[in-house]
Amino acid sequence: MRAGGSTWFRRFLLPGFAFKAVVIGGGYATGRELAEFFLPAGPVGGVLGMLLAMLVWSGVCAATFAFAQATSAYDYRRFFRELLGPAWFVYEIAYLAFLVLVLAVFGAAAGAIGVAMLGWPPLAGTLCLMAGVAGVVAFGNDSVERLFKWVTFFLYAVYAAFVVLALTRFGDRVVENFSTPAASDGWATGGLTYAGYNIVGAVIVLPALRHLTSRRDAVIAGLAAGPLAMLPAILFFVCMIAFYPAIGSETLPSDFLLQRLNLPWFHALFQLMIFLALLESGCGIVHAINERVASSFAAHGRTLATPARLGVASALLAGSIFLADRYGMVALIASGYRGLALTFLLVYVLPLLSLGLWRLTLSARPAQSRPSANS
Repeated sequence: MRAGGSTWFRRFLLPGFAFKAVVIGGGYATGRELAEFFLPAGPVGGVLGMLLAMLVWSGVCAATFAFAQATSAYDYRRFFRELLGPAWFVYEIAYLAFLVLVLAVFGAAAGAIGVAMLGWPPLAGTLCLMAGVAGVVAFGNDSVERLFKWVTFFLYAVYAAFVVLALTRFGDRVVENFSTPAASDGWATGGLTYAGYNIVGAVIVLPALRHLTSRRDAVIAGLAAGPLAMLPAILFFVCMIAFYPAIGSETLPSDFLLQRLNLPWFHALFQLMIFLALLESGCGIVHAINERVASSFAAHGRTLATPARLGVASALLAGSIFLADRYGMVALIASGYRGLALTFLLVYVLPLLSLGLWRLTLSARPAQSRPSANS
């Protein structure tokens, strides 16, 4: 059921903020993913790859949001029953693999922040993050949406300050490295791969679409999602170019840059922002599972209460801690994400852009009169 209070913010910006919350995660927020997928193409090639990924996100988000609004599918189980029919479970298998891998990356990043800032054992930072995620998602949609809203405002403000400080301190190096000829091969591959494994975020944020009032809302929100999610990454990448190519081998490029700014107060503020980015990403991913379980409960006339939501979240999070503690963040990103990108392309993007768009173009009836999928 669509919730009341469909304000302009909730219709057009909240879905993009939610999508940004999911994709920013451990590697994006720390710069590790940017180094992995875009730095190999050089300064100019890296920016081109990021712009390509942004366009892919906008297009697929617009199609996803429109299909969800047309079929009233605001959790991924219902969405894929509408899109894939009896084969819907294939997505769920892939999503569970994605969830474990990504939560492990988030946990590893939180552990690295704890080590860098407080000298904690890596597992301590991981456990703090997991406790925060479980606490937020236990209280459902409103709790998660408030987190997306306020963390987004804080995150944009910190990134803006970071860019100003970085360009003031070493902007000349940025200009010099952008001006120096460098190989830009592979930018399209990097951009498409990065977009491919992150585009699942468009499905993860389906609960945030319940405020949409029309297909027009859905398309506008989807098109806006790409720039809202990619703008901080582009700004951060430009700052990273000051120390290209050496920064590409850093586990935490953000920490590398912050040390060279030599502003302890801002270093602490930026690390807090990264932790909150990890928190909202983890909340978005786990909340999608909770909403899928809640829809199954609702089909049998039951409600997924707060203790049950907390229990589901805790079980999912506990399973990822082992991976976060055992393997480093760089190895997780390099070894797992490319396979997931191909999987989601096959079970989500291709069916959506073929069967899904075909159904949208043929459909003339409002979503309310269309037969519902079995819950």
